[in-house]
Amino acid sequence: MKPEFPPGNMPGHVGIIMDGNGRWAEMKGLPRVEGHRRGAERAKEIIEASKEFGVKALTLYAFSLENWQRPKAEVAMIMKLLEVYLRREMYEFVKEGIHFRAAGDLNRLPQGVRNLVAQAEALTSACKNMVLTAAISYGGRDEIVRAVKKALQSGASPQDISESSFADLLDTKGLPDPDLIIRTSGEKRISNFLLWQSAYSELYFTDTLWPEFGREELLGALRDYQVRDRRFGAVKL
Repeated sequence: MKPEFPPGNMPGHVGIIMDGNGRWAEMKGLPRVEGHRRGAERAKEIIEASKEFGVKALTLYAFSLENWQRPKAEVAMIMKLLEVYLRREMYEFVKEGIHFRAAGDLNRLPQGVRNLVAQAEALTSACKNMVLTAAISYGGRDEIVRAVKKALQSGASPQDISESSFADLLDTKGLPDPDLIIRTSGEKRISNFLLWQSAYSELYFTDTLWPEFGREELLGALRDYQVRDRRFGAVKL
């Protein structure tokens, strides 16, 4: 049954920093890769729940640029999990009307993963129910630097640059800024995630590790958002 929400006060775009897979596995006495596997299963559940709850855009922080510094074996396994996940889910995205996009420095990804990302983006390009963006090999500062380079390469002059034109050079072109950013695992920082886009995002932090973050906690985060007073720097009279 679709949950009841007060009308007109739902976040249109939700970003999630999916943190805590490794710690969850260690607490359970399991290999870290098992935490990543469980995290991928949780992502599937949260994607489905977000669509059900009426979220129109969902951006998941799946793999940061800094994550490349992890042990090579762990990185290789995460890349393999991404490959398996995309192969398995892209046709389900079509069925559910979910438009898949990727954000980040995709050139650093293995060729097989890059090919699957491109295939999933093309296959789901006409889907309209929800936009799902996977931030892979992503860093907010890097995204801004890449956008500046695009502007310079296009020959843009200072007079050509505005907030809206610059936003069109970012990986999230065409998406509204996130209304709500959720971070799991108890850490209270945004860790280089959507730095430009999150200027006025509401932040929600939970101690729950990502593999245990279920639909009920997502619902709690959405309800918490609904009672926030968003003023965007202005004063309500």
